[in-house]
Amino acid sequence: MTDPYEILGVAKNASADDIQKAYRRLAKKHHPDLNPGDKSAEEKFKDVTAAYDLLGDAEKRGRYDRGEIDASGAEKPQRRYYRDFAESGQAGGRGFEQGYADFGDEDILSEIFGRRGANVKMRGGDVRYHLAVDFLSAVNGAKPQLSLPDGSEITVTIPAGTRDGQTLRLKGKGRPGYNGGEPGDALIEIEVRPHPFFTREDDNIRIELPISLAEAVLGGKVKTPTPSGDVLLNIPKGANSGTVLRLKGKGVAKAGGGQGDQYVTLKVMLPEKPDPELEEFIARWSKAKAYDPRRAMEV
Repeated sequence: MTDPYEILGVAKNASADDIQKAYRRLAKKHHPDLNPGDKSAEEKFKDVTAAYDLLGDAEKRGRYDRGEIDASGAEKPQRRYYRDFAESGQAGGRGFEQGYADFGDEDILSEIFGRRGANVKMRGGDVRYHLAVDFLSAVNGAKPQLSLPDGSEITVTIPAGTRDGQTLRLKGKGRPGYNGGEPGDALIEIEVRPHPFFTREDDNIRIELPISLAEAVLGGKVKTPTPSGDVLLNIPKGANSGTVLRLKGKGVAKAGGGQGDQYVTLKVMLPEKPDPELEEFIARWSKAKAYDPRRAMEV
């Protein structure tokens, strides 16, 4: 994989905000929904997403910059020994249990506990993972695969409505127990990637929808994206930029049941190229129907 900094087009000292802005810009440009059938755009979108997965995570970015992991996030597992663990001052109680999860050597444990160590049962330690998922996967739910350090994979069920930073627990998927003890759990911290169009506020979704001058003046039904698919939104006559319309029940699944709403902010867009006919019409119209949109500002 190419250097993620090069893929996003940012300097190595770029701020986290600059990295996110670069990702949003490129993700929107190459998003498969905006480039149907374009395999090149689809591959670029995947590369941009993978680059952001690494650089958008402060810990991963630091490890990449220090050369501890490569551009794909691959690394060599670090083996800890009891001497290192004992020197950390954690040799006892719950801390030791977690420490066992790091080195997991039965002969070392037997030595620690003495000749009777073989009779001691101990629960395996919990293992923490980080999993980045798409915005829509978090909103709608998904079942992605998570690759483990030993090369195996586990399926992670992402419940609909999962939030950024939320931790999911997979019971029994952690380190094996010692001497017949139960295994620990896998704790999956979820990172939700930003979406090119949607943003989330609690259980509601917000989106800015461009509309034409004709749609703003005459009104009508306009196809509008939602996390669950496109719907027809009724634009009232005389709509302005900044007008907010609500799509009830098109937001995020609530923990106690029900759905949030989607709020659509309209943005009137003129043609990309100047239109002489439109200019002529507006010039005639404005002379006969002049009005001051800034009257309330007293300027």
